[in-house]
Amino acid sequence: MNEHLSVLGSEAADGGVPPAEPRQPILSPEIKETVGDGQKRDRLMASLTLIAGTGLLLALPFALQAGSSFFLPLTAALVIAVALVPMLEWLERHRAPAGLAALICVLTFLVAANIALAAIVVPATQWIRDLPEKIPQIQDNLKPLIELYSNLDQFVNQTLMNFAAEPMRKPVMTAATPPRSLLDLAATSAPSAIIECFFAILVIYFFLSGWTRLRRNAITSRASFGGAMATARVIQDVVDDTSAYLGTITLINVTLGLIVAGALWFLGMPSPLMWGGIVTLLNYIPYFGPVLAAALLAVGGLMSFPEIGWALVPSIIMICAHLIEANVVTPLIVGHRLTISPILILISLSFWGWVWGTTGALLAVPLLIIIQTVLRAAGKPDIAGFLFEHGTLVQEPGDARASWRNSRDQSG
Repeated sequence: MNEHLSVLGSEAADGGVPPAEPRQPILSPEIKETVGDGQKRDRLMASLTLIAGTGLLLALPFALQAGSSFFLPLTAALVIAVALVPMLEWLERHRAPAGLAALICVLTFLVAANIALAAIVVPATQWIRDLPEKIPQIQDNLKPLIELYSNLDQFVNQTLMNFAAEPMRKPVMTAATPPRSLLDLAATSAPSAIIECFFAILVIYFFLSGWTRLRRNAITSRASFGGAMATARVIQDVVDDTSAYLGTITLINVTLGLIVAGALWFLGMPSPLMWGGIVTLLNYIPYFGPVLAAALLAVGGLMSFPEIGWALVPSIIMICAHLIEANVVTPLIVGHRLTISPILILISLSFWGWVWGTTGALLAVPLLIIIQTVLRAAGKPDIAGFLFEHGTLVQEPGDARASWRNSRDQSG
C-alpha cells in the first residue's frame, strides 16, 4: 500500500496528475468599495492638508506684519540669543552658574550695542542737522554734472538748471540733543519702543539662562534613541551655523568698517568712525547694504569736500574695499560651509524686508540659515509625493472587480 502511494506521488510529481491549485481569495464588492473609499479618504485628507497649509503660508506674512510689535523683538531676541550660546556654554564650562553666565552675555551685548550707538547715532544726528546748511555746497559740487546731463534734453536742462541756480530755502530747525546711550535713546523714543526693547532683553536673558535645561528636555523627551540623536544634531547645527555666520560676518564687517574709517581719516573727512560704523552695519544686508553705504558716503563727501573729485573718493574707497571683501576675504574665511544660494538670499531679503523693514533685512540671512538647517535635518517636504502617491489613481468599484476577474482568468 505504501509503495502504491509512493508511485502515485511520483506520477503526480512527473506531471501525471497535477496538484490542485490554491484558490485565490474572493473579495466581495463591498470590500472593494471599502478599499476604494479608504484611498479616496487619503486623497481627501491630503488635499485638505495642502489647502490648509497653503492658506496658513499665505496668511503668515500678513500676521507677522500686523503683529510686528510682538514678533519682531521676539525673533530678533531669539537670533541674538542663539548667536550668544557659544559664549554661554564657554562660561558654563568654566563653572559659571547659568543665571550669571546669561547675565554676562546680555551685558556684553548691551555694551557692544551702546558703543555702536554712541559711534553712529551721535555724529549722524549732527550731520543731519547740518544738512540744510550744506545744500549750497552740494549744489556747487553737482553743478558740472548737472550741466553735462542737461544737454540731453531741453526740458531736463531747464529743470536741472533751475534746481542748480535757485537758492535753497533753509528750514527752521530746533536744536536737539542727540542720544548718547541706549538709555537716552529709550527715553526719547515712543513707549512702545521702550517696551519692545525691554521685552527683547528679557527674552534673551531667560532663553540663555534656561538653554541647558531646554536642550536637555528636548533631547530626553524623544521616544527613541535615534530621535534623541537627531534632535541633538539639529539643535547643535542651528547653534553652530548661526553663531559661526554671525561671528564671522561681524568680524569681517567690523574690519571693513575700520579700514574705511582709517581711509576717511587719512582724507580728512569728519566723523570717520561714524562712517565706518554705517559701513559695518549696512554690510550685514547682502547686495543692497553696500550700495546704500556707498550712496551715503557720496552724500557725505559732497558735504565735506569743495571739489566733486575729492567728494566721490569716499564712495570709491567703500566700493573697492567691499569688492575685495566680497570676492576674496569672505569666500576665503567662510568657505563652502555657509554657502547659500543667491536666489534664496534675494527672496529672504525681499520677504523679511517687506514684513519688517530694515530690521527684517538685517535678520534675513540668519533666519534663512536657521530655516535651512532645520529643513536639512528634518527633510524637505515632497508635496508631489504627498498628493499623488496615495489615493490619486483610484479605480471605481466596477473597474476594480473587472481588473480582478481579468487577473484571475490569466492566472487560471
